[in-house]
Amino acid sequence: MTSIWTLLEIPSVRLALLALLLGSVALPIVGVFIVGLDIMPVRFAMMHVALLGIAIGLLTGLDPLLCALVLCALTGGALTPLARSGAGLSGAMGLLMTLAIAAALLVLSISGVNANGAFELLWGSILATRPGDVAALAVLAALVPVLYALRRKDLALLLHDRELALCSGVAVQRLTFVLLVVIAVAIASAIRLTGALLVDALTLLPALAARRVGRSLSAMVGWSVAFGLAFTLGGFLLALLLDLPPGPVLVLVGGLCTVLLYSIPERILTK
Repeated sequence: MTSIWTLLEIPSVRLALLALLLGSVALPIVGVFIVGLDIMPVRFAMMHVALLGIAIGLLTGLDPLLCALVLCALTGGALTPLARSGAGLSGAMGLLMTLAIAAALLVLSISGVNANGAFELLWGSILATRPGDVAALAVLAALVPVLYALRRKDLALLLHDRELALCSGVAVQRLTFVLLVVIAVAIASAIRLTGALLVDALTLLPALAARRVGRSLSAMVGWSVAFGLAFTLGGFLLALLLDLPPGPVLVLVGGLCTVLLYSIPERILTK
């Protein structure tokens, strides 16, 4: 453990650890929203939209991550009218992925911008975390739990059954709009930590693990944060100890733990 404590004295490592802690508060809850809305393709769609935002940032000289955040937020909100059915939204995600990657490659090509900078963000590097990235995650860590706390009952109805939520007087369209924007921004915010291609380590894996043991929305949210902290911190420290790339290690640790959890008979988990 001495070597790990030595590494933790490095400012970039401490900043990465802080980012992981903040991300583990908000992003697993976002994963619960994704699983509840049954819109898992949203991750891939927003990864491509984020790449387009990064390309625009590199072209204009603006902050690439800020451009990715703004573009993802606008796109998430624009998808709300298509969310009336899971099939409709899934189809829109597929179309969005295709258009976004084509537009990103076109922008990079005609501008002469080096594409390496854009694709580096897609792969991500926790140790390249900047104060701005931490600030974005801090905002999410504050807003997402507050959103859940204030709209817990409405969220439980919406994530369980959209039609039941409508009949119960829930403002489904407005709440769906808020959720899609939050999901899109959260995915874009996690890019630098694990990379867009490994963003499931902070969102989907903790949520899937939580669904295995949680019997209510509140339980799933609580378990998702607990699993998120365990997966990310465990994977990060293991990567430091073994001198391995943190992003893939986070995914492997979270994935293996989730698989092991699902291998436990349900009758044991419900005792």
